[in-house]
Amino acid sequence: MTSQSRSQDATPEIPRQSMEADIVCVGFGPAVAGFLTTLTRGLTGEDGMPVAESRVMPGMAPQIMCYERADDIGFGVSGVVTRGRAIRASFPDLDPAAIPLAHAVTSEKVAYLFDPLGASRRSRGLRAAEAAARRLPWHDKALAALELPWIPPFLRKEPGFVLSMGQFTQWVGGQIMGTGLAQVWPGTPVAAPLVEDGRVRGVRLADQGVNRKGEPEAGFMPGMDVTAALTVVGDGPVGPVGRAIDAALGLPAGRHQRDWALGMKAVVQLPEGCPLAPGTVVHTLGFPEPEIFGFLYVYPEGVASLGIFVPSWFDSPVRTAYRYLQHWMRHPYLWRWLEGGTLRSWGAKTLAEWGRHGEPFLAGDGYARIGECSGSTNVLTGSGVDEAWATGVLLGEGVLELLRQGREFTRENLEEVYVSRRRRSWVEQEARVAEKSRDGFQWGVIQGLVGMALTGLSGGSLNLSPAVKRPHERIPALERYCRGRIPDREVAELRAACRAEGRSLHDAVMDRMGWPQVEYDGKLLVSHQDALLLGGKVQAGPGYADHVRFKDHGLCAACTEQVCISACSGQAITANPEAGPPLFDREKCVHCGACLWNCSRPDPADPEAANVSFGAGSGGLHSNEN
Repeated sequence: MTSQSRSQDATPEIPRQSMEADIVCVGFGPAVAGFLTTLTRGLTGEDGMPVAESRVMPGMAPQIMCYERADDIGFGVSGVVTRGRAIRASFPDLDPAAIPLAHAVTSEKVAYLFDPLGASRRSRGLRAAEAAARRLPWHDKALAALELPWIPPFLRKEPGFVLSMGQFTQWVGGQIMGTGLAQVWPGTPVAAPLVEDGRVRGVRLADQGVNRKGEPEAGFMPGMDVTAALTVVGDGPVGPVGRAIDAALGLPAGRHQRDWALGMKAVVQLPEGCPLAPGTVVHTLGFPEPEIFGFLYVYPEGVASLGIFVPSWFDSPVRTAYRYLQHWMRHPYLWRWLEGGTLRSWGAKTLAEWGRHGEPFLAGDGYARIGECSGSTNVLTGSGVDEAWATGVLLGEGVLELLRQGREFTRENLEEVYVSRRRRSWVEQEARVAEKSRDGFQWGVIQGLVGMALTGLSGGSLNLSPAVKRPHERIPALERYCRGRIPDREVAELRAACRAEGRSLHDAVMDRMGWPQVEYDGKLLVSHQDALLLGGKVQAGPGYADHVRFKDHGLCAACTEQVCISACSGQAITANPEAGPPLFDREKCVHCGACLWNCSRPDPADPEAANVSFGAGSGGLHSNEN
């Protein structure tokens, strides 16, 4: 928060420049893009005159600002398949070919991947289920896979389309800025909301010219305060503004944000002669670990987006994504299409898998929440982009109503024009059906799949609904995780050696458990460091504070799991050979936010939070193909 409450700024009492706007938006993802598309279209009447007047610049249209942390609005991280209902409603004549790397869905497959290596962890129940599945006529022994002969309607995406999030936001952003009615500023991280007497009155931009601790140095430039009558919060599940508001207000009764996933993704030039047609959609489950899901979406011109999702219910203290991604690509079912391909782009992103379980207060005095951070993701269908866009459209319609009527952006008014619209929408109806669909994964993979099937086929009437654990409660001690495969004494030796050498434990443990070394081909299978440089093009501007910090160094020193190191997508968090917290290098950080929930030690002051703070920062991925 800010000087009115709490802040990550080192010197909140110093004089700051300020600027007034009518509306300020945080983050430029699909939700804010949908909001600004709707708002800018409705701000002028048929006579070309504004339907409302700016309160900060009388005689002009309302002044609308949007701040995005990434250095370009096209640096979003996601390969997407979507039914696109809300997007098509905004663009009725949309031809996917108008958007680079977009194509209508032409075919869909769902495949269960067996473990051809015998290295993954599988329960007795799952092994028995796999033995039965191998007797089915759809099992392909050579490919170690079973394609489902029927895809449940709730999982199908036809007649939707596949697209690149980066290319889509560039396409939409150009149209929004072309109206001249909204300004979108990339490369501008927002540090915190401005809160006064319970009202959000704008945002504070991150300080520049500071050291890693946030202390002023030569060229210090305090972050500007941007005040506005309405702050639209769409900064995603790990965004500092949304999380600061949640910390101040709490969540509504019965809500929690405990289910997460890390999506690690790559854009690949498929090899010449690959038979996959544009618009092909493939979803996988079962490998490299039973809890990990995968996807492959084919774009035009032989380009594909592919990746895996590593969820918080994968109960491993050595959760990693990059090496698992490579083993997944090497599975025979996929490698027949990928062998000879070339990595074009790479990235990672935290996903809010809590859906409606974690819906915050959607509106308050001076602010509204939209998109993924507002709980819009449908966790049954595994879709979030179109839902996020829809919430932005609903808010845009409500804001236009208030502007035309000259009414204030109070909690009551925003609940009337936005929250009530959302409660009547298809987003809300489908979110209610999906709300408990993944709770069964708290008990195990089979129970989770059964729970999803029950929810989907019954329209939400039937669910498996165990209590949902906090992320840190799901991380076992390494000795327990390795029991039966690596003796406790050897685990202790591996831990000591990795810490002394500043290495992550996950490679050592995976090697010992029978996972083979990945043979790099220099094209598609490359080292993690090469993926950062060649695929992610990761870089960070100078003069910003570290955005990842460890709250209680004593807890870090006593931590034996240090899952934050294994889970770090960019190798930005590494083992500290000396006593103390892990080391952080923001030059490697891809801003995926995985460290925020991949921590085995809770915050002593807040059992729902971890011992890691994730604030506003510069840098990250620099590829517009993700």
